[in-house]
Amino acid sequence: MNGENKIKFDYAQIGGVKLHYAAAGDGERLVILLHGFPEFWYSWRHQLVALSDEYTVIAPDMRGYNLSDKPINIADYDINKLVDDITGLINYFRRENAAIVGHDWGAAVAWAIAQNHPEYVWKLAALQVPPISVWRKNQSFKQFLASWYMFFLQIPKLPEWLMTRSNFAMLENALKNTTAEKDVFKPEDIERYKESWSEPFALTAMINYYRANVFTRLFSKSESQEKIRVPTLFIYGEKDHAILPETVKGVGEAVDAPFEQFHIPDAGHWVQQEASETVTEILRDFLAE
Repeated sequence: MNGENKIKFDYAQIGGVKLHYAAAGDGERLVILLHGFPEFWYSWRHQLVALSDEYTVIAPDMRGYNLSDKPINIADYDINKLVDDITGLINYFRRENAAIVGHDWGAAVAWAIAQNHPEYVWKLAALQVPPISVWRKNQSFKQFLASWYMFFLQIPKLPEWLMTRSNFAMLENALKNTTAEKDVFKPEDIERYKESWSEPFALTAMINYYRANVFTRLFSKSESQEKIRVPTLFIYGEKDHAILPETVKGVGEAVDAPFEQFHIPDAGHWVQQEASETVTEILRDFLAE
């Protein structure tokens, strides 16, 4: 991978969980990149290197993924614990705050950090996933059908069994066959992903994000409606089959702070890899403002 020699790897003990992370750069400001399902730090490989000329950039394997610890209980993946991991990571690097950039589940965690602990966030960038309040407001039957996998993943054991079949063919197809353009994920990229999925208990831990949070967040009335009060950026690849364009309408209404939104017409769900240079430049401009 181009530039991977600039990336260093280490572990951080955050409470009872040890998180593996990739790091690049030694700038004064801290930027944390949070991946989603079914990925790991590697989904940010392009931005991790590109932004390291100005910032200290950290891309952790979220708990349950790749080389990070994998607690065994579903409740261990409640979003509040995921939030605590990242605020703990900021403390670990002895910073008062960080720019939090999240994609997919990483975006859900990023929104929750900004909403509940704004003092830890100097800027927020979310990719593909809107705040939960916007998702709920826009929830449609069409989106419900597009989100079928969220409900399938609630079934015990069966999803894990199916995902391991034929050398992780289901997950491989989920990456390769849902991009707007072909050949975004090279064979060597897929091999990296398969290594991460092969880690003991990794598949169950990854799926536990859905088991711990989907019903409580999508259908609970207890979720905070507090607006985001930090400078915020939202990036959306318009050819996303999982999160539909109508589901991300009105993201700015959830933000009471400077807000920017960029739609990328020729990218899908894996936007920071499908349109890596565009996403990097948008992030660079946003972080510099």
